[in-house]
Amino acid sequence: MLRYALIFFVIAIIAAVLGFGGVAGSMAGIAQILFYIFIVLLVVSVLMNLLKKA
Repeated sequence: MLRYALIFFVIAIIAAVLGFGGVAGSMAGIAQILFYIFIVLLVVSVLMNLLKKA
């Protein structure tokens, strides 16, 4: 999932350089949402792993 966030971020950078403002904004928004989902899943995974060992 982090890979998809990075892919959308790179597409947003390229679109911004080429002048496609709307596309860049939407791709950056998608990348941001995917990144936050990844962070939440990472925290849940770490907590579950710590609880399982205890």
